[in-house]
Amino acid sequence: MDKLYEEVEEPVSPTGQYFNNSIISSYVVAFMEFANPFHESLLIPFITNVFFHANPRFSSIMVRGEDGTMRWRKVEVYPEEHIKIPKLPEIKESLYDNYFNEYVTSILNARTPQDKPLWEIHLFKYPTSKAATTAIFKLHHAIGDGYSLMSALLSCLNRADDPSLPLSFPSRQQSHSKYAQKSLFQKICLTTSYFFGSILDFGSSIIQTRITEDDITPIRSGYEGTELQPFALSEIVLSLDQIKATKSKLGVTINDLVTGIIFYGIRLYMEEKDEKTKCSNSKSVILLNTRNISGYKSLKEMQKPKSEGGLWGNQFSMLQISIPKLTQSRISNPLEFVWESSKLIKKKRYSFGVYLMALLMDFERKLRGPEAVAKVLFKSAFNSSTLITNMIGPIEKTAVENIPVNGIYFTVMGGPENLFISLISYVNILRITLRTLKGFIDEQKLKLCIEKAAEVIFKAAMDISEIPTTN
Repeated sequence: MDKLYEEVEEPVSPTGQYFNNSIISSYVVAFMEFANPFHESLLIPFITNVFFHANPRFSSIMVRGEDGTMRWRKVEVYPEEHIKIPKLPEIKESLYDNYFNEYVTSILNARTPQDKPLWEIHLFKYPTSKAATTAIFKLHHAIGDGYSLMSALLSCLNRADDPSLPLSFPSRQQSHSKYAQKSLFQKICLTTSYFFGSILDFGSSIIQTRITEDDITPIRSGYEGTELQPFALSEIVLSLDQIKATKSKLGVTINDLVTGIIFYGIRLYMEEKDEKTKCSNSKSVILLNTRNISGYKSLKEMQKPKSEGGLWGNQFSMLQISIPKLTQSRISNPLEFVWESSKLIKKKRYSFGVYLMALLMDFERKLRGPEAVAKVLFKSAFNSSTLITNMIGPIEKTAVENIPVNGIYFTVMGGPENLFISLISYVNILRITLRTLKGFIDEQKLKLCIEKAAEVIFKAAMDISEIPTTN
């Protein structure tokens, strides 16, 4: 049987090796909140019918082959070894929220054993203020990125109103129509501008990734080893209807608007904690899915080889965006945070500097090995003030085995950043999850500052009479 496994061993992708080594061990941690109790007996068929069919990596471990390359080796899996169910004393239901928060903190940094497939499912069977039962899926980033892992989880969900109908997702915004309408001369000028801008962006990215550090602020301690310290999670819920109305009024995308809100909230928090840091040199690394598709695809399509357009794996880019400073003009007009964020993101999105950085890292991997690249990625996160990523969720309410799902959210662990921000839409809300370094960041104050930023920007947008023109 071992010989058969060797014949079908799949090489670990370069990105998979970057995320599982002595420098970085990164996990995507997804939470599913159930309206009714969810019994552990439902987990075994869930694992066998979803995980094992989603991708062979869920039943494989990483091993080093005779030629020195890392490969996925299929092994026999005992699902019960991957299911963790905490046992708590009988207490008032109102107190289980604290126990849940402490339990989440305890499992975020723990590494899974390397001699077993790199995932765990934790079932918190006690009622909290948000759910009767909460399932926590801890999945190693080497298996796949957030899109891949969320595709696997969503494959087990059905529409709560009619299970026979497929799930639907928000449409992805396209931004190429304006370019197509430009004259040939304008296109040449624009392309030339993008080319030289990309070269400058590539040089800047090298400096920011490997040399310069952000200033020390209330969201960046500058201390080494914080990736091993306890973290806390807190959440902000915004109305998608309000977000859509505001972005239409401002003439920006939803990503632009939400990024502007987060940046404004961060600066308000800095101002409250240490006023001089409101104009500090701080940047955010924004993680973007590079798949040119809308919504999620079936597991069958996801499983195709990469040469045939397969979508499984780690396919994302990292955009380094400066956090606008809280100047007097932006205090009087906070909408400038949204427009400035929109301009910066648009500039980075059309730059091929990220692809040049990918080529550089691949060259470095071949020359010095994957751990050398992992050190660069680690240093990039350490030098930055925050990381931000987002995913889309279903428009309709969902259920698993006829048990309604109240909410879905996620975070990512394993990096040295003191603040990680993740966003996901579900039904008619946008859920923002803040992963903050305990004892350093006041998560409740930061949460209030971002909520205040959203309120101020929503109101300011509704007060303007004309949609501004952005370049």
